[in-house]
Amino acid sequence: MASEKRLRIKTLIMVLAMVVCAVVGDLMLKRGMSDAGVVQFTPHGLAHALGLMLTSAMIWLGICFLLGFMATQMTVMSWADYSYVMPAGAFGYALQTFLAVVVLHEVVSTKRWIGVFLICIGVVLVGQTKPRSTECAVREKAVASC
Repeated sequence: MASEKRLRIKTLIMVLAMVVCAVVGDLMLKRGMSDAGVVQFTPHGLAHALGLMLTSAMIWLGICFLLGFMATQMTVMSWADYSYVMPAGAFGYALQTFLAVVVLHEVVSTKRWIGVFLICIGVVLVGQTKPRSTECAVREKAVASC
């Protein structure tokens, strides 16, 4: 029982780190791309945008945070179920939408907020399950306490 609680806490901390890295990284990429301007879908426009992207500190910081996201995601998936990690990480969508309003001053429609609310309900439901069920299913046959 204590090991299950440690697993849940460890998993929640890593999912939180995963969400923070993803949200901050995406926000920085958005800022960097907004600074670069609208990308024209022509050879010259794409080459110009690539040059701006390669020299943008904000975009490089965003990439670093997204690498942190990938590292935390890979780490937590080494012990927790994919079917737990991915839906639990979806909480980031709510945080991204909130920060889009607060930081980027975007206008979010009521329909989008309802969608975000439904995602949050799903995250809460998934969060109430065990982070790792695969091992439990195998052990259940031998021990009924999993």
